[in-house]
Amino acid sequence: MGHFTLSVVGKDRPGIVAEVSRVLYEIGCNIEDSSCTILSGQFAMILVIVHKERSSVPEVDGFFDSLRHDMGLTITLHALGEEEISRKKGFTGRPHIISVYGADRPGIVYTVARELAKYRVNVTDMTTQIVGAEARPVYVMILEADIPEAVDMQELERTLERVRKELAVSISLRPIEPVEL
Repeated sequence: MGHFTLSVVGKDRPGIVAEVSRVLYEIGCNIEDSSCTILSGQFAMILVIVHKERSSVPEVDGFFDSLRHDMGLTITLHALGEEEISRKKGFTGRPHIISVYGADRPGIVYTVARELAKYRVNVTDMTTQIVGAEARPVYVMILEADIPEAVDMQELERTLERVRKELAVSISLRPIEPVEL
């Protein structure tokens, strides 16, 4: 049995998911986990797939050559070792949403992420986007993050307040209820 990560990147258009999943279905791969998004017109998808009989990249990779050629997609396959496969969350903590809004400028992601890392906050999802009028763009960053139980929330709020002033942005932090599927 082989577990793989499959990443797909290319100019967004209808049919990418259908074609990638068709190839996976035809060769007998099961999709165990997936996520996709569109970033500035580029479609990006990453999947964890499993095949009951094929366990090496050369046994699977060639089946995607027609998609690479015909659809202009960049497709990368990586075999996962048993130690890399886990269905359990590797980190515990209180789930939160951290929202950052402000004038677009370099360093917003780095500065916020750096400060969160000091508290060992685990960022589990991140979305960034520039919205607003062309003459007045607004940078939006939404983070989902697990905050360790041991973190003093008042101290973290004070740190985020310092970052708010340093970057001249708005930052909000709120807990979310975890959803188990």
